[in-house]
Amino acid sequence: MRRRTFLADLGMGFTGLALGSMLSEDGVVRAAGAPAPEGVRHLAPRAKSVIWVFLSGGYSHVETFDPKPALNEHAGKTFDKTPFENPVTSPLHAKRFRSVLAEEINIRDVYPIIYPMQVGFSKHGQSGIEMTDWWPHLATCVDDLCFVRNMWTTDNDHAAENQIHTGRHRLDETQPSIGSWIHYGLGTENENLPKFVVVGGPTRSDTRQSIDSYYLGPQHAGVPLELDPNNPLPFGRRIEGQSADAQRHEYELIRDLNELSAVEYPSDASLRARIKAYELAFRMQTAVPEALDFAPETAATRELYGLDNEATKLAGQRLLGARRLVERGVRFVQVFPSPYGVWDSHQKLKENHTRLCGTLDLPIAGLIKDLKQRGLLEETIVVFCTEFGRTPGLEQRAGGVDGRDHHPNGFTIWMAGAGLKKGYVHGATDELGYHALGEGHYVTDLHATVLHLLGLDGRRLEVPGRKRLDIDHGGVITDILA
Repeated sequence: MRRRTFLADLGMGFTGLALGSMLSEDGVVRAAGAPAPEGVRHLAPRAKSVIWVFLSGGYSHVETFDPKPALNEHAGKTFDKTPFENPVTSPLHAKRFRSVLAEEINIRDVYPIIYPMQVGFSKHGQSGIEMTDWWPHLATCVDDLCFVRNMWTTDNDHAAENQIHTGRHRLDETQPSIGSWIHYGLGTENENLPKFVVVGGPTRSDTRQSIDSYYLGPQHAGVPLELDPNNPLPFGRRIEGQSADAQRHEYELIRDLNELSAVEYPSDASLRARIKAYELAFRMQTAVPEALDFAPETAATRELYGLDNEATKLAGQRLLGARRLVERGVRFVQVFPSPYGVWDSHQKLKENHTRLCGTLDLPIAGLIKDLKQRGLLEETIVVFCTEFGRTPGLEQRAGGVDGRDHHPNGFTIWMAGAGLKKGYVHGATDELGYHALGEGHYVTDLHATVLHLLGLDGRRLEVPGRKRLDIDHGGVITDILA
C-alpha cells in the first residue's frame, strides 16, 4: 500500500470525525468529480445556523398545533355522514402518497370513524394562534413562531423519518440529507468544530439516512456527539497514557510526511485536505468537550431548560447543547430530543402525548427564549418537525379504541428565527385535519426554505452525473419569509 493511501485510510479511524468536518470550505475533497460550490452564498443570507428538532414517531397534528373542533362535533360518525367532503374520495388521497396495506382495514390511513380531540385548546399571544393545552410553556412563545399547517409526505410508515430529511420515499434512490447539503454548501465559522452535528441520534441504524451524505462524500455527513464532556465522541480521545504533547508530535510527523509528498505532487488538493483533517481532529479534542460542558451555565439557564427535573432533563440537555454549538459557529445541529418512535400513538394517545409533551414543552420554550435573549434568534433558524401526523379517524386495528394511525396527507411543523414571520400561520388542513389544502408543501419545500434563508439555492448545488428531480429541490415557502 502506498504511504499516501495508508495515511488517508488512517484518517477514517476517527469514525468519520476528521473526514466529517474537514476543510470542504477550501473547495476540495468533495464528491468524486464534483466541482466545489462557489465558496460564497448564492443569495443574501438571513441566517447563519440551523437547529433542526425532530420528534420521532409522528406527533398528532390535531392534538398539538392544528386543533380541529369539528372532530369533537362529529365524533363517532363516519366521514360520509358529516357535512364536509369525504376526504377518502378526494383526488388528493391518491395523488400524494404511496400507501402500505393493512391487515384488517383497506388502507391504513383510511379509518372512517371520527375520533375526537383528546385535549382542549385555546388562542395565545397577540397573534391569537390556537394551540392545544399540552404546550403551556411553548404557548408563551407563540408570537415568535411560524406554523406551516399544510405539510404532506408520501411514506406512511416510519421510513418517513428518513424521508423528511432526505426528501425521498424508501422505494426511491436515496439522497443526501438536508444537513449534508448545508454542510456541502457552506463554509465553517469555527475551525475547531464540525459544521454538521447530531445530538441524540440517529435514533437507530435504519435511520442513518437522516444524517448521511451519500454521493456528496462522507466528509459531509453528520457527526453524532454525546453530551458527556468527558467522552463526547467515541474513539475521539487520546489513547491511555499518551500526553497531548506526544499526540501533537505524532500529528506533526504525519503532517511533515504528507508535506514531503506535497512537494512531489503540488497539485494534489486531497493531500492538503488530509493534512488539515489531522489538525482539526487534534483541535476538536479540546473544543468539543468545552462546547458540551454545562458547568458554566447559570442556575437560571438550567431552570429555563428544565435540567433539574427528571422529566425534562434529557430534552433540556440536548437543546441546551444545540444552543451552545450554534453559539460556537456550528452550521447545522440536528436534535432528537426523544427516543425512536415514542410519539407513535397507535394506542393510548392521550396518555402518551400528555407525558411526551410534558418532557419537551419547557425545554423547547426555553430554547426559544434563550436564543432570543442572547440575540441568537435573529441569526438562527429553529425547525420543529416530525415525520407525519396522525389520522382523524380512530385506529381500529387489533381492536384499537384510543389511538390514531400514521397520517402523511396533512400535518404541521413550525419554525422560528432568522428571516421568518413571527406569530404567523401558513396553510391549513381541511375541517377534519385530513388533507393539506391547496398545493400544500412536500417535505423538500421545507428544505428549500431553510437553504434559502442560509443564502443557498439548492438547484445550484447540483453534482455532475447526479440528476435530481424537481421534487428533490422543492420550492421556497415564500409566504412565511419576513
